[in-house]
Amino acid sequence: MRDADIPEILWLTQTEEHDYPAAGSYLCLIYAPQKVAALVQALRDADYTKFKAKDIFRASRLSLLGVSNSHVERDLHKIKKGVALSPLLLVRDENNAQVVIADGYHRLCAIYACHEDAEITCKIV
Repeated sequence: MRDADIPEILWLTQTEEHDYPAAGSYLCLIYAPQKVAALVQALRDADYTKFKAKDIFRASRLSLLGVSNSHVERDLHKIKKGVALSPLLLVRDENNAQVVIADGYHRLCAIYACHEDAEITCKIV
């Protein structure tokens, strides 16, 4: 894909409020409730940073969802229409040397489909 064909990825200046409970719901599958509460609060308090899409994928060890996934397709449509996306919420799992995507997996897949070197706005704890 030529640079001229790559859509600009826009980011909201703040994480959407509903992303924090969604992150907590997912994290409850991995961690104990008290740890989840602390992680979600830490995510709320964290500063924003940026990482390349390809690096987040490598660190997460997750498989890439294709653009035929309805959620990925929806986020890809938002990107092409110039709709700003909510930043990703990430947790470092140092015990397993990987990153947990607490919220934003489908957004990440859509962005990667556009450009694997795209910089993704996120919070990481």
